[in-house]
Amino acid sequence: MDRTTHTITIKSIDQIPTVDEIKSISREVALTLIFEGKTNKQREQIGQYLEYALSGFQVLIHTIDPELNVVKLITDKEIEDHQDFFEQCAKDYGHLGGQLVFMLVDKLDLNLNKDFPLDTFNELKQDDRQIGTVGEWRYFVHGFHCGFQHLTTKQCIEVPLTFGLEFGDLDPYFFMKFILSSPGYRPLPIPLFDEYADGLRIIKKMTALGKFEEIPSNVPGHTGIAVTDREKVEIKSDLDLEKIFVKHIEEIKKKPKFNLWKFLGLKR
Repeated sequence: MDRTTHTITIKSIDQIPTVDEIKSISREVALTLIFEGKTNKQREQIGQYLEYALSGFQVLIHTIDPELNVVKLITDKEIEDHQDFFEQCAKDYGHLGGQLVFMLVDKLDLNLNKDFPLDTFNELKQDDRQIGTVGEWRYFVHGFHCGFQHLTTKQCIEVPLTFGLEFGDLDPYFFMKFILSSPGYRPLPIPLFDEYADGLRIIKKMTALGKFEEIPSNVPGHTGIAVTDREKVEIKSDLDLEKIFVKHIEEIKKKPKFNLWKFLGLKR
């Protein structure tokens, strides 16, 4: 969704809106402060103060242009009032993610590693199967995810591959992109604007409400967030996986201790 922009030119410090005035703006308005002349020298300091004083707002301090951009983010009350909606979106995310992964596995006749799907999908990065179509979806394997976009509706979802058969990990940006691109949610029950900042607030508040919960990952030092009310699956830790693959590698090639980081395709 798009905001309207309200622009104020600042030629003297007393023209800067007060914190209370800024707090009164709606989420549908983006406030732009353009600094002229000597006032621009104080722009960064003013921006830092506004970041501190405006809880629940996003303050962007341009490094080149003489301006500050201020927007109000989704509030805790708005999230609480629409918690059932966000909970259902999270359930839909995990359900659709699993459907698409298994659809692709079937099409490409892959031997899915159910403990660590990234192991299977890493193979696709080595050839022309990394990008393609499956059913009515275009897919792209990258990093720790496989992205899908519907060819007609343009609905998009990034399916995580490092949580065993749990495909509902909610990254703030990816979760918001999913909601905003899903035709079944339109019209949205609440305006959503900032794909990462609003998404992060939603995930944090829904976790505090007990609707979302932290989940472990196969990757060392990494965790995720998924909807609490779901069919839970076992997610093997990186140590469990290392034991499994050490045994497998030793049986085949009698090589030194298995390097999990190398297996993940990462350098360390």
